[in-house]
Formats: sequence, C-alpha cells, structure tokens
Amino acid sequence: MHDIHAQRILIIDFGGQTTQLIARRVRESGVYCEIHPWDVKEKTLVEFNASGVILSGGPESVIKKNAPTIPSSVLSLEVPVLGICYGMQALVHQLGGVVQARQSHSEFGYASVRLQGGCTLLDGLSDRAGLSEDENDTQNNKNKPQAELDVWMSHGDRVESVPDGFSVVGTSENAPVAIISDEKRRCYGIQFHPEVTHTLQGAAILDRFVKQVCGCDSLWTPGNIIDNAVEGISKQVAQDEVLLGLSGGVDSSVVAALLHRAIGKQLTCVFVDNGLLRLNEGDQVMQTFADNMGVRVIRVNAEDRFLEKLAGVNDPEKKRKIIGNLFVDIFEEEAAKLNNVVWLAQGT
Repeated sequence: MHDIHAQRILIIDFGGQTTQLIARRVRESGVYCEIHPWDVKEKTLVEFNASGVILSGGPESVIKKNAPTIPSSVLSLEVPVLGICYGMQALVHQLGGVVQARQSHSEFGYASVRLQGGCTLLDGLSDRAGLSEDENDTQNNKNKPQAELDVWMSHGDRVESVPDGFSVVGTSENAPVAIISDEKRRCYGIQFHPEVTHTLQGAAILDRFVKQVCGCDSLWTPGNIIDNAVEGISKQVAQDEVLLGLSGGVDSSVVAALLHRAIGKQLTCVFVDNGLLRLNEGDQVMQTFADNMGVRVIRVNAEDRFLEKLAGVNDPEKKRKIIGNLFVDIFEEEAAKLNNVVWLAQGT
C-alpha cells in the first residue's frame, strides 16, 4: 500500500479568490496538497515536508508596507517553487528583483503570452505559434515561430527586472516579464492564473509542475484513498464491533460502505426512520445496505414518536431541534441494547 500523503504540495495562500481552485487542480492530478496562510508558523511549514510549494495570487501590492510575504523557510526548503500572480511578484521582490507599482499597465482578463527560451515548466505547451518580433534576433531566428499561450491575467503591479539566476521566458503586451524561470533552483513564476479554465493550458502547467518538476506520482486517487481508509479502519478497529447511525444521506452512507468493506459483520448500523423521508426512501435504504450489501441494519420505525413531538410546532428552528434531540434519544436506546460495541462511527 502506498502512503498517499508521502508526496505533498504546500500551497501558500496570499488571499487570492481562486486559491481553492489551485488545490483542486493539484488534486485532479492525483497529488495530495494542503492550503496554509502566508503567516503560518515556520515549524508547521518545515514539518509539512513538502515536495513542492505553490504561491497563490492575492489582492495586495508586494511593495506596500506590511504586505504579505513568503515565509523565509519556504525559500530555504530546497524544493521546487511556483509563484502565481502575487506569488510571482513576492518571489521577485524578496529575491532582489524589481516590482513596479500600479500605473497604466494593469491587465485583467484574456491575454496572449509569447514564450521565449527553454523552460521545463512549459516546454511543448502551446495554444498556437506566433512570430518573433524581437529586434535583437539574428537573421536566422527572425520570424521563427514561437509558442503562444492564451491565459487569464489579473494584476496591477508588474515585474520590471528579475533576480539573479532567473530568466524571462514569457512576455505579454502589458507584462514584459510574464513568466520567469530559474532552472537550477527549480523555481518558476507566472503572472497569469493557471488554475482557471480561461487559461487553456493551465491544468497542464500545474500537472507538469507537481509531477515532472516536483517528482510527485498520482497517488491521491479515489481508489487509493478508499484502500487507504479501509486499511486504516481495519488496523484501528481490529476485532472490535462498531456502531454507526445510518440516515441514508451521503455522509453516513459512505462511512457505512467503507466500514463494511473494512470490518464486515463487526459493523452494526441503526437506521432511525422518522417518517419524514421521501416516499419509499426508508425501504430504499434497507434494500441498498441490508439486502444488496449485506450490512447489518437495525431499522427503528419511529414515525409516530416524531410526528407526536412535532404536532403544533411551526417554527423551523424548533422543529430542527426536536428532530435532532429525538433522534439522539432513540439512537441511544438502541445502542444500549448492544453489549459488545466498542467504537462509535460518525458520518457528519
């Protein structure tokens, strides 16, 4: 069994609106990741043992006083780093480059980025080929096709010069420094947002970073997550018996299925049928788990008790509390009849 958490990406959040999307894209690549705020404790960052770090976008200006900064330990971890938008500007600013304040060169929305030079992060990725317009090109390279990317920009400040060791490998109309690369340090910065669908190669860029640059494998997959959970449950529970409150909803149903796969007949579910479910839903719960899966389910037909308690009550909040409290009472009554249960499982 693989340790699905052994390879992990750390995402430093600078307050960007799409930071959660970055995490989603990484997980879609089958790699585990976590989001932590930019002011997270240094000890937490070191103990996280990241395979790579992604610096998110954010609404601030890196050159303003008290602007969010990259934790010093991130820059000394000796793992690959990818700065996105604000994350790129923070990277440049803190490593000795120059970021210019908002003037007339802000970009929001679609932009075309022309690639120049080699870059592990982007080699082979292209939306179309453009022509070089660099006056410094030799005659042989003049008008040589260059890859262009359709991207989504959202920035005011822009990078004017890069730190030592970095090369400019991408430019746009309003961002002469749109992509930077330090291959030796495996450190990259992109001014655009790869996590949004408007950046057509965005998912491929993030996939390239976490897999090829950071060396992560696709371990964080539904199948591996299930196998890992089943193995963990089996070890923790051993030969003990487990009790679960089964409602038929997604959360408790998933837990019931996992537990049944892990410990089989050691699981007992209590299904409190309150009479408030959809037509035939109670029977469907029993059919799914008891009949089809072979799970031991104790069905408590408590419709009369619930309707009696709810009679004459109009306030939705009072109804919610009545239903919740009565469910607990009935569940505890049934649990008291089971003598060998050691563990209580909970789906929500």
